[in-house]
Amino acid sequence: MEKSDHFDGTRFVNLVGAAGQPFSALPRLLLEARTRWPAHIDVPPRHAPALDGAAAVVTFIGHSTFLIQTAAGNVLTDPMYSQRAGPLNVFGPRRVRQPAVPFDELPPISTVLLSHNHYDHCDLRTLRRLAERFDPLVVTPLRNGPLVRSTGIGRVEELDWWQEGKLPPLPITLTPAQHFSARSPFNRNLALWGGFILVTGGARIFFAGDSGYAPFFRDIRQRLGPIDLALLPIGAYEPRWFMKVVHMNPAEAVQAHVELDPSESVSMHFGTFQLTTEGIDEPVRALEVACRSANVPPSRFRTLDFGESLRLG
Repeated sequence: MEKSDHFDGTRFVNLVGAAGQPFSALPRLLLEARTRWPAHIDVPPRHAPALDGAAAVVTFIGHSTFLIQTAAGNVLTDPMYSQRAGPLNVFGPRRVRQPAVPFDELPPISTVLLSHNHYDHCDLRTLRRLAERFDPLVVTPLRNGPLVRSTGIGRVEELDWWQEGKLPPLPITLTPAQHFSARSPFNRNLALWGGFILVTGGARIFFAGDSGYAPFFRDIRQRLGPIDLALLPIGAYEPRWFMKVVHMNPAEAVQAHVELDPSESVSMHFGTFQLTTEGIDEPVRALEVACRSANVPPSRFRTLDFGESLRLG
């Protein structure tokens, strides 16, 4: 690969700021006081609703996993159905809320959007199950292909920022994100990270993946057109000295919403795994405060219940 503004010839970098904190900062992070989460919160299982002629039906399954139903096929974002977000599904944070649409209740999945290789977004066990049941196409940023193929996924398309996929059944473009990649201390930033724009029935949906705030959200709208729905992360943001470079807090998510100027935004990346120190309900409360402060109506940036769906078009 040739060098670029986000690739130094060996590793990928952010357009602004460092691509994650060094591993040497982890001991200090582990000493931070953590607000205790409940061990379990019941989530009534839901069925995917019928499309019924809509441009898209978007259902929040949990964390960063959405089911996006379209006439061209059903899309799953960052599919995560395991009980732990960590190596071998043995280590790492436990799931507090179960997936709102059970795996066996998923409709046929034609396409998976995989934003990066972190354990809470790239779950190999879930990808294996998807490969066995649906044989979907996985669209993912550069150099994530070998990891994805190791699960039995046969069709993978790797994209660079601003590239449009050639294989998906509907237009999908990879967008920048402010984040980093790693599966261990030894492969940091060797694979790219990103978000996605997909277009279905004239509706444009932005899935941000995992991202800190950076001044590219306005560029996404300017380059790729008006956005009908933005799916934006609001959780895993404390302590700020560690998380700011890779995770937006709710106020920054509202700023991203203002710059993207979608018809509507929906929050994600909260209330499922305790990845950081803030309380389980704090992101939603802080989002409400941030929206009031920025004069963003609740109808323009809202939180779906786990399993709740919205219709576009």
